[in-house]
Amino acid sequence: MTDEQEALALDEADPLPTRRAEFLIPPAPDGSYGESAYFAGNSLGLQPRGVAARISEELEDWARFGVEGHTQGRRPWVGYHELLRDPMARLVGALPHEVVAMNTLTVNLHLMMASFYRPAGERTRIVIEDTAFPSDSYAVASQAVHHGLDPAEAIVRLRPREGEDTLRTEDIADYLEREGDRVALLMLGGVNYLTGQLMDIQAITKAGRAAGAVVGWDLAHAAGNVPLRLHDWDVDFAAWCSYKYLNSGPGAVAGCFVHERHVRDASVPKLAGWWGTDPATRFRMGPVIDPPASADAWQLSNPPIFSLAPVLVSLEIFDSVGMGALRAKSERLTAYLARRLTWVADVITPADPAMRGCQLSIRVRDAGGLVHALARSGVIADAREPDVVRLAPVPLYNTFHDCHRLADALSVRITGSL
Repeated sequence: MTDEQEALALDEADPLPTRRAEFLIPPAPDGSYGESAYFAGNSLGLQPRGVAARISEELEDWARFGVEGHTQGRRPWVGYHELLRDPMARLVGALPHEVVAMNTLTVNLHLMMASFYRPAGERTRIVIEDTAFPSDSYAVASQAVHHGLDPAEAIVRLRPREGEDTLRTEDIADYLEREGDRVALLMLGGVNYLTGQLMDIQAITKAGRAAGAVVGWDLAHAAGNVPLRLHDWDVDFAAWCSYKYLNSGPGAVAGCFVHERHVRDASVPKLAGWWGTDPATRFRMGPVIDPPASADAWQLSNPPIFSLAPVLVSLEIFDSVGMGALRAKSERLTAYLARRLTWVADVITPADPAMRGCQLSIRVRDAGGLVHALARSGVIADAREPDVVRLAPVPLYNTFHDCHRLADALSVRITGSL
């Protein structure tokens, strides 16, 4: 059996049939295949076919009802974000009143830090990983400055051990045990954007809270990628975008989680706006806010309907498949791809499937040049300069045959350049 025949057989036998037909796949430029093998879902997920019709319905309601669409449309706009509440809660393992769809990721992180980063006395530090996404680095540094602190002293960047690419859970816990009385906020990425490492969110959260710190998570690369149980894990807050694994379009509306112990605590400070007041009293237009005991209290403005519609379509797909089934297929796909890549490239993502999402990162020379070469053969990935290429076999729409095409293309281009 050839490698290609094996991949096709694995697709045929897999217990979770692909949902590829429900997505729009970019065409392959070289003509050898009709569609690209798309491995950039960790950067921008593919468009579900149902999105265009759903947005068209909202446009039609706008045309038909005008302002009355807030109450008379097929999905009245005044409560539109509530349609996302239950499926979003299921996706991240939360109670419905702990989640809200709003804003974009970094805006939500700032709103969370405005509430939960409260430096006082010696407890001033914000701990992140050294390979945090740049926006997180900028956000925490600006929060330190906002509180009159020097970011060089207030921000702690945890680094892997010498010669290693990823953080060890025990090293994070050891730091918190030694220095925890100086840590105000621990805010890591649930899945690291560069290496694809899946953090032990439960264990790290427990260690952070035991140290007296607030624990928040950037789940941009975790939501829709790995199963989450934010409520049960006692996470203080979390935020995520919806344009990667949640396939909701560039710059799509993000999600936010606040544990119920905080949403029920009226003393937690918040930046406020109109949509953060109780919907039962919102249209009385009073000057004093009356926030509900839910994550909705962190909302600022009325929701953008045309941007929420794709998120709702995506959440419906996840509800119909389930994160358990998707995670199991993700592990099968990454295991197959890792096996095909072992002799081709240096994989810096953890080998243990329990310690990674559906992304494998490889270290190569001229990462950008390699990605451009792959694109010419109909394989789409992305580079993080200078030497990392990220490959994400997304279980909703990637197949074993896609992984075969990728491995073959990498073999030709990497070994041919040695």
